[in-house]
Amino acid sequence: MGRKMILTLLLLAFVATCAIAGDPPAKPATALNIHILGPEKVGPLPAVPVPPGNPQGTLKIQLGKQLYFDTRLSKDNTISCATCHNPAMGWSDEGPTSKGIAGQMGGRRAPPVSNAAYLPLQFWDGRAPSLEEQAKGPIQNPIEMGNTHDAMLRTVDFIPGYVQEFATVFGPGPITVDRVAEAIAAFERTVVTTDSPFDRYVRGSEDALTQEEKWGLEIFNGKGHCTACHWGGNFTDGRFHNIGVKQQDPAKPDLGRYEITKDPRDKGAFKTPTVRDAALRAPYLRDGSEKSLESLVEFYNRGGDTDDPNLDPLIVPLSLSTAEKAALVAFMKRAMVSLNPEVADVKPIPPSGFPK
Repeated sequence: MGRKMILTLLLLAFVATCAIAGDPPAKPATALNIHILGPEKVGPLPAVPVPPGNPQGTLKIQLGKQLYFDTRLSKDNTISCATCHNPAMGWSDEGPTSKGIAGQMGGRRAPPVSNAAYLPLQFWDGRAPSLEEQAKGPIQNPIEMGNTHDAMLRTVDFIPGYVQEFATVFGPGPITVDRVAEAIAAFERTVVTTDSPFDRYVRGSEDALTQEEKWGLEIFNGKGHCTACHWGGNFTDGRFHNIGVKQQDPAKPDLGRYEITKDPRDKGAFKTPTVRDAALRAPYLRDGSEKSLESLVEFYNRGGDTDDPNLDPLIVPLSLSTAEKAALVAFMKRAMVSLNPEVADVKPIPPSGFPK
């Protein structure tokens, strides 16, 4: 009998033995590697990606911070970037959707600025390919800051303090929309959640999470099906999904990503938000229709609220028990809240702190 035949018979015998013995029992959740979420490992976020054309710098970041909080960039001097992306509210706002000049209400909640630097596309529908491009949009949006780029530049150019700072940061040349956006984006790239109880836990501090929170993390990574979309260090895949949110006005549906791609499969699809600091950002979903983390978990537990033909196949009923839902909420409510000062302790600039 040839050697190849012997090896083949031995392999068949091994397979048969395994079949008779049956598969080994599944490991309990606590024995699984819970430091893996989806296709990317969980852990401290990597260094913030910085585009070659807009390097970071201390003076540029400070200039960007001033512009971020300065209401003079808006048409009526009432709205700044921080109005809708407030550090005290998880870098979003009080909702349910965002309010712009003259009390106008937008149709969507403000996505958080925190960790936005890691996302390849900005806005709920992904229409901006960078933080720089995103920063330009609200200035001229008629519902948000209600200005024009030209009028905003005339305002900034009329403030000697800004003229001096732009010259120091960017060198000779006029103040441009691109330079304004680059400075704001440089500041936003400093808003990164590097220290939450969860981060401490994955770095090896076992007592950083309570037992209930550890269970909630296991549910998040397992039965809760959360990591289908909320994976990686930023707890988001950065992609777009129709999760079954009812349209507030069926006669004028918000079609989300479809408006950008015109791909019928993108109807009703919106970008996955980060779970980091979610406890600070109630209400939830792109229209603020879920008022608490508890109601948000219940929304996902029932598999969304519509039978939309475009419903993402990842959205399924979860059959979580009351205790499992409570553990999942406990994990998000404390373990995911950032403690580092770049996120948690940023305060608005007082009037005296703006360039004159």
